[in-house]
Amino acid sequence: MAEAHTHGVDQLCEEGERVYAAALKGGRIERTAAAGAPCLVTLGLLYSDPDDAAWLVPESPGEVIARLTRGLRDELAQSHARATAVTLLAERYTGAGPDLPSAGHGIRVLESKPRIRDAIAEASDSCVVEHLAVQPGGVRRENVLNDALPLALDMAQRGVRMRTLYTHAARHGQGLFEYVERVGGAAEVRTLDEVFERLLIFDRKVAFVPATEDRTVALELRHPGLVGFLAIVFERFWRLGHPLVEPLPSGSGVTGITRREWAIAALLAEGHTDAEIAQRLGINVRTARHHIRKLAEELGAASRAQLGVRIAQAGLDTPPRPPTP
Repeated sequence: MAEAHTHGVDQLCEEGERVYAAALKGGRIERTAAAGAPCLVTLGLLYSDPDDAAWLVPESPGEVIARLTRGLRDELAQSHARATAVTLLAERYTGAGPDLPSAGHGIRVLESKPRIRDAIAEASDSCVVEHLAVQPGGVRRENVLNDALPLALDMAQRGVRMRTLYTHAARHGQGLFEYVERVGGAAEVRTLDEVFERLLIFDRKVAFVPATEDRTVALELRHPGLVGFLAIVFERFWRLGHPLVEPLPSGSGVTGITRREWAIAALLAEGHTDAEIAQRLGINVRTARHHIRKLAEELGAASRAQLGVRIAQAGLDTPPRPPTP
């Protein structure tokens, strides 16, 4: 087994540089060829090819540089702004009046990913009974799963039951299966064609939801009514989910049409664009377009408009029904 490397993105080891350069040159690299540089996955420089888990795809150099500089710049600016604001408030209001109760209403705004991570880690440390999660998107990157593993193992040791919903597309990443196996019986995963936005609930006392599309701002919810409502929504979707340990039904009832293509057909019937379909199902746009072309071929449609008619005629204009137990 390859030895774990401990260094930053800006201090790649010799093997890491060689493998990353080869991946950039070829557009992707076989997972076995990158085994000597596990640091690349940990650092997010390589991630699983959504279409073939045996291959790894490189993050572009521009994105890596942007991530490094943006993170440093944002953290410095935010730290300076917070320190200045807190100092001014302390000087202005200290001793100005009697102690007052908190004006919070069970909702706290968390700005910046470090602050969000710290709040989630604090909630997981206090969790003793149950953790519910919804993780949208497709294949989970191995570095993301590796970062989440210590918290999950710690909760498992305390007897916390963990249930998570993913999209069916997440099944194409071997890392998710390995993650669940390492956490053991405390973790249970189900998948759906599509799920709603990211949601984390701890002991049905505190919940976290994103407040911006880029997830750099989140809401920490402690109002019992809000958290209870989100838990009910989770349970409804959980009953519709298909266990990760069981294979998905492959067909749609229409010859030549897979279950994923059925889900895509239903979204096309609703008028969604290729990019929107890809985002909702956790796949890339190229994969979505491949399935749309296959749908058109199987249904004999020569245009997008005709495809919509053929989808309705075939009864594929409503989302796939959950597999019957």
